[in-house]
Amino acid sequence: MTQKEKRIIVIGGGAAGMLAALTAARMGASVTLLERNQKVGRKLYITGKGRCNLTNDCPPAEVLSNVPRNGKFLTSAVTRFPPAEVKAFFTDLGVPLKTERGNRVFPVSDKAADVVDALFFALRRSGVDLIQDRAREILTDHGAVSGVKGERGSYVGSAVILATGGASYPLTGSTGDGYAMAAALGHTILPPKASLIPLVVEGEECPSMQGLSLRNVVVKVKNKKGKVIFREQGEMLFTHFGLSGPLILSASAHMRDFEKDQYTVIIDLKPALDEVALDDRLVRELTGQPNRAFHNVLETLAPRLLIPVLAKRADIPTNLPANAVTKVQRRRLLETLKGLSFPVAGPRPVEDAIVTSGGVKVSEVDPKTMGSKLTQGLYLAGELLDVDAYTGGFNLQIAWCTGRAAGQAAVEGLQ
Repeated sequence: MTQKEKRIIVIGGGAAGMLAALTAARMGASVTLLERNQKVGRKLYITGKGRCNLTNDCPPAEVLSNVPRNGKFLTSAVTRFPPAEVKAFFTDLGVPLKTERGNRVFPVSDKAADVVDALFFALRRSGVDLIQDRAREILTDHGAVSGVKGERGSYVGSAVILATGGASYPLTGSTGDGYAMAAALGHTILPPKASLIPLVVEGEECPSMQGLSLRNVVVKVKNKKGKVIFREQGEMLFTHFGLSGPLILSASAHMRDFEKDQYTVIIDLKPALDEVALDDRLVRELTGQPNRAFHNVLETLAPRLLIPVLAKRADIPTNLPANAVTKVQRRRLLETLKGLSFPVAGPRPVEDAIVTSGGVKVSEVDPKTMGSKLTQGLYLAGELLDVDAYTGGFNLQIAWCTGRAAGQAAVEGLQ
């Protein structure tokens, strides 16, 4: 049987699966891509707020430094398909790119659909057989892959690339099917946990500020021992359940043990001003408008929705004349502006996570080929693996490079 007569089956039409299928097809293999949804790339449509943060324009070492869990495992894959090559790959597919703050790479159009369409048409041009079916079981014969059983039919294959994603955003098809299929072949599955997840804060303060977005604030997170485990400047959002937005999602990746630890989010609303400069500003605002109500003066310092919370935290009546605010009250206001804190009750459900940590134990996977060490002809890629990264395009970079490594190795394994 020739290489062309042998078939590679890719399970999952997300980022990793599409890259794996396209890589294998371009190397001359016959490829079948099984995707449960009507369209491939369902989850890609919602990445980067619908803009698709493709990668981060940085060296491989920096990518790995942004992978808090099992980064070393990815060294080979990231080095062989680094961000620079990912950018070139998509440019060649006809997707013009741009680099924004934090080296985040987006399509010039700001449309994730352009990325999905480019991959879809590339798959079609390369002869990949796209089939809508939900894979249920990977078939084996004497310890080697022999095909896949789906809900609609069975498919014969000499290699299988499992790239079904994690357990986040189940409406996009990431319902954990891949974990069950990998476990059935003997792989250890570390329980999926939410990573890059909004945070729940109890009480009425956050709901009262629902929809309020803060920019250029500094968020830091302390654990129950008072150690700062995260600190970064950027944007965040108040919601009906608590806290969200880019800063909060990044912070959540550092909050690894909600069961044993306790976390507090602390927001510096005026990071550009130290305490002395901020106090001078407060004095100017209060003395410059001595007869105005305190809450009106505060509007020059903070968004309207935030004012009742600040006033309550500082224990200053909102209708108090500005010239009646005492030095002690002013000090409390300053401390609140520099350190608005929220105890975290926990993360949102894992289904709300952008990515999940946990998954297939990486010691059971060859880091150079993404090949299973337990089943011949099985390869694993993307979020299904027990690796996850911070925000900024790093998680998609992982998907692209592991997908590419699996696609190459699957073809080479047929020879």
